[in-house]
Amino acid sequence: MTATPTRGAGAVWRPGDPVGDRRFVDLGDLRLERGGVLPGVRLAYETWGTLSPSGDNAVLVEHALTGDSHVVGEAGPGHPTPGWWPGLVGPGAPLDTDRLFVVAANVLGGCQGSTGPSSDAPDGRPWGGRFPFLTIRDQVAAEAALADALGIRRWHLVLGGSMGGMRTLEWATSEPERVERALVLAASAAASADQVAWCQPQLLAIRHDPDYQGGDYYGTGRAPLTGLGIARRIAHTTYRHEEELDDRFGRRPRVGEDPLGGGGRYDIESYLDHHATKLARRFDANSYLVLSEAMNSHDVGRGRGGVDAALRAYPGVLHVAGVRTDRLYPLRLSEEIARARPGTGLSVIESAHGHDGFLVELDQVGRVVQEVLSATVPSRCGTVG
Repeated sequence: MTATPTRGAGAVWRPGDPVGDRRFVDLGDLRLERGGVLPGVRLAYETWGTLSPSGDNAVLVEHALTGDSHVVGEAGPGHPTPGWWPGLVGPGAPLDTDRLFVVAANVLGGCQGSTGPSSDAPDGRPWGGRFPFLTIRDQVAAEAALADALGIRRWHLVLGGSMGGMRTLEWATSEPERVERALVLAASAAASADQVAWCQPQLLAIRHDPDYQGGDYYGTGRAPLTGLGIARRIAHTTYRHEEELDDRFGRRPRVGEDPLGGGGRYDIESYLDHHATKLARRFDANSYLVLSEAMNSHDVGRGRGGVDAALRAYPGVLHVAGVRTDRLYPLRLSEEIARARPGTGLSVIESAHGHDGFLVELDQVGRVVQEVLSATVPSRCGTVG
């Protein structure tokens, strides 16, 4: 027995849908790293707190693969899910909005208000399979344009985990004078072969779904939700630690089902089905492809003399935090960043939850955030004219 998501176009935000707490900025055309131009770029974003007159209190929060700009807050009209980092942003929180101006954007290529495959191309039809290949650098370039539009010359702190950690590290290496402090959680300086290997079957599952239709499924009443669900099952398994899964589910059959030849499921299968169905209700398969391939492109050393040279050129405060039980972004990858750049801080998040520990262990993450915010910025971190 397999849970099958409802057929449909998936959950993408379109103009005319409830806005919620989103704001929007039109950035014009964006020149892409691999060549060509993405026209008419728009980013959706949310803010908390007030920007100081000097603009020196701005913080950028970077979301992971299937996140969006809604870092904290309730689900409701305009927001398909509650905030994904509850308790981290607000009055008296680690990112204290009585002092800080916090910004979070839906990443370029996403499906919750920013330009992505479900957005209309200049011909008035959704981009679909025509949407160009993006890199992490392209996403950061769009965010830099957003910062310009908001009047933010330099970030007091940029932080994020997983794909958000990739963008954080790219900010520090591509815009080093605009980032005073960078906190990279559960991420690496470059995508590893193991990460790319886990990603490949996810991409294939979506593209080989008969409902994928070359990526042009919008408005057809069909979407590759089966493939997206398979991709999520694979990914979610890598996000959690194997001992946690064994402790929680063991070999228990689902209540009322018989997996021994009767077509029933084990509890762990039901759990993965649940997460697959949840994602299909709120995320777009094309965005999943675009963002996953952007993650595969991640390499801060590309064209910069290698990772070590790129990291050492960053003059600000760099701190990395790895999750001890992370099997997708193992702790050694955070340790490699710390070794590559003298003076880099390193924290270890203790968690039974694997990679998702950076989302779950809020007390530990909050303490690391406060430590980074209290760090003294080296005097060689220059000003932006």
